[in-house]
Amino acid sequence: MNTSYIHNLLEEKLALYNQPQFIKDDPICIPHSFTNLQDKEIMGFWAAVLAWGQRKTIINKCKELVKRMDGSPYEFIINHSESDLKAIEGFKHRTFNDTDALYFISFFKNHYSKNSSLESAFISKSQTAEESLSNFYTYFFSFEDAPQRTHKHIASPTKKSACKRINMFLRWMVRQDDKGVDLGLWKNIPTSQLVCPLDVHVDRVGRKLGLLTRPQSDWLAATELTNNLKKLDPNDPVKYDFALFGLGLEGFAK
Repeated sequence: MNTSYIHNLLEEKLALYNQPQFIKDDPICIPHSFTNLQDKEIMGFWAAVLAWGQRKTIINKCKELVKRMDGSPYEFIINHSESDLKAIEGFKHRTFNDTDALYFISFFKNHYSKNSSLESAFISKSQTAEESLSNFYTYFFSFEDAPQRTHKHIASPTKKSACKRINMFLRWMVRQDDKGVDLGLWKNIPTSQLVCPLDVHVDRVGRKLGLLTRPQSDWLAATELTNNLKKLDPNDPVKYDFALFGLGLEGFAK
């Protein structure tokens, strides 16, 4: 692995893709469209969970969900009546349906009734990323009305998942730089603790560059990639997610 070559390449592509114009065509545009912290958290989480398939479709589905919640997700979640929930009936994206959406609403209502931010559901400085995501999974499904079918939509390292979508959500919430793409809303989680989201582009490019050697694309692969990225920047390794994803879009690993 030619560390100098990789570092220069990733820094070049980071500068190219970590730019405000990236926002409008990426699901991150959904939380960016709100001013309220809780709306950003709720719809950021939802956009990340729904992030499979074409990005345009993901964005449109998130906008549909916002519309079903009268344009104010947090207010809808906190103050809805039973009859208001009829607006969620029929929502569907891939295998995520209205049963799942209704449980998400129930979870958020329970959480925000006792907490001002979703940050408290995730890691503190004393936890590893693995502990945090495992604990979040347990917490998310700790309420009585949790449908069994919804479990597949929230990943956990205990199930050997790479946890791509939640790691992406955490990147959005935690990372902060002068480019303004990631939102940087949460201050109690160090960027050094984040794990790189392992989507298909990042996986392929990581392997091509020798940053990833594990055959399976699982939690251990995500942490292997992140640990190698830490050799390039120990404090903010997941910033290179922009570069790896961008190289994948360019067809670098084909």
